[in-house]
Amino acid sequence: MLYGIVVFPEKHVQDFANSWRRRHDPHYTAVPAHLTVRYAEDWSDDELQLAVAHLEQTTSKLPAFSIHLNRVSTFFPVSHVLYLALEDTVSMQKLQESVCSGPLAIVEPKYVYTPHVTIGQEISADELHDLFGNLRMQSIDLTSRIDRIHLMYQTENGSWTAYQSFLLRG
Repeated sequence: MLYGIVVFPEKHVQDFANSWRRRHDPHYTAVPAHLTVRYAEDWSDDELQLAVAHLEQTTSKLPAFSIHLNRVSTFFPVSHVLYLALEDTVSMQKLQESVCSGPLAIVEPKYVYTPHVTIGQEISADELHDLFGNLRMQSIDLTSRIDRIHLMYQTENGSWTAYQSFLLRG
């Protein structure tokens, strides 16, 4: 089964992201607006149990923190993704490094970790440039408290649901 680890921003951030995702993200109905901490991977039951134990231990040492989303950016030309970017990524990067250690270590990452909230993906280059051109002129000032992470799994119909949530207790 596929498992991934995410954080969900507060409702006002999700509402803002969803106002764009509804039209420009084909995964809108499969998973709420989120910041990925660890990309999806197929795990056995034993790997799942190791992951849960690791997450319980890791989150006991990590404090809650706030993020500030202040602009729209894109991964073009690597991928046709439009996203809300963080003003300062240090807290999310520390969270990701802590989570992706031990049994969850990523040996050869595909990408440099860039915490973000996707608002559009799998769109044409022209549409991406039009949206980006319009959105980068907007003032974005969204703050959200991050106080937990969520271990998610993919259901048979392709949607994602929480397997377990872990409070940041450090």
